[in-house]
Amino acid sequence: MFGESATAAKAGPAFSEPERSAVQRAAAAAGFDAARFRAELRAFCRDQVPADIRTRMRQHQYFTREQRIRWQQLLQTRGWFIGHWPKAQGGAGWGPLQRFIFIEELERAGTPWLTHFGTSFLGPVLCAFGNDAQRARFLGPIRDSTEWWCQGFSEPGSGSDLASLKLRAERSGSHYRVNGQKTWTTMAQWADWIFCLVRTQAGGKPQQGISFLLIDLKSPGVTVRPIDTFDGGQHVNEVFFDDVEVPVEQRVGQEGDGWTIAKFIVGRERLLVTEIGKAWHLLGVLHSIAAARHDSPTFRRRTAELEVQFHSLRATAYAAVLEAEAGREHPVDASLLKIRGSELQQAIHDAITDLLARDGLAFQIEGLHGDLDGYRHGDPRLPGLLHEHLHSRAASIYGGSNEIQRGIIAKTALRV
Repeated sequence: MFGESATAAKAGPAFSEPERSAVQRAAAAAGFDAARFRAELRAFCRDQVPADIRTRMRQHQYFTREQRIRWQQLLQTRGWFIGHWPKAQGGAGWGPLQRFIFIEELERAGTPWLTHFGTSFLGPVLCAFGNDAQRARFLGPIRDSTEWWCQGFSEPGSGSDLASLKLRAERSGSHYRVNGQKTWTTMAQWADWIFCLVRTQAGGKPQQGISFLLIDLKSPGVTVRPIDTFDGGQHVNEVFFDDVEVPVEQRVGQEGDGWTIAKFIVGRERLLVTEIGKAWHLLGVLHSIAAARHDSPTFRRRTAELEVQFHSLRATAYAAVLEAEAGREHPVDASLLKIRGSELQQAIHDAITDLLARDGLAFQIEGLHGDLDGYRHGDPRLPGLLHEHLHSRAASIYGGSNEIQRGIIAKTALRV
């Protein structure tokens, strides 16, 4: 049984015939061949990844900003990086299905995580809500990965409850004056710009009076301060705004449109954080470690249960994506997939760490960045795997905590 599972993890999960037919029909209707597109992606990830990036992929090490940008620019040589953008804005007009296959295959190969804040969030926002001047100014640098964006949503005491934000933006002639703080801002230390939800009007319902601003992080009055996390990396930051002047033309949409734009972004984000391809990749890692360590029948059963959960989640995810492709997206699909995807990712990381046993006690942070000088403890993948295990604790928080998602499901689907 275990040998069969290991082979399946390497080759990839198979759809049932009805599922395969449904995907093929939807892809054909969208104008592409799903099997051919998947094969092209796998060949590209196999043959075109630069050697230094591939080394870090194999060791599960942290990618530098330069490596991430280079990888995104390589993807764009095929038109894939912004494939989901409208053709009028330089994209390929992909629908949800082709985009989902694209992300799944990149995650499965273990390539650098795409900086979704620009390409997946702000780019589509500008295409849908921005004006011609904003699209002309910002879409090109996002496409070329020459400007890096981060997302300013969460605040102290206002994490997943976006409507309770307090960052103030007061209109003063042709500018807003912005004062307050954002927190848990991913990759702000590398970013050039931040898109922010700000409060431009008090009173009324919490969702009212929220606007969407684009802010240059080099503006006077902006301070980025790192938050140390227990995985030893720097991913998240606090961002402070002290009387920061932001031109009115850097507001997307009208005043008060921020909540509509936020819902647009969050719906896209939660489908992405299902991370089906990453779970697939991690199952392969689990099998490779287990094969070398002669795991027990009890552990084989645990692995089999994880595979069953993965296959169930993948089938559910594709069913939801096919509904979205047909324009019938259900309002709780993203929440359901986000919950189960994050929990499965954590469970696989737990199994990997348990299998490592005593070797997993030593976390050598230097090995994560490829600059370990001296004794290396155990498997060279250990620093990266343990970092991923620790970082996965955040999977059930980012993108809207799982508690918030359950509340959405209760209110929307169960009417409670």
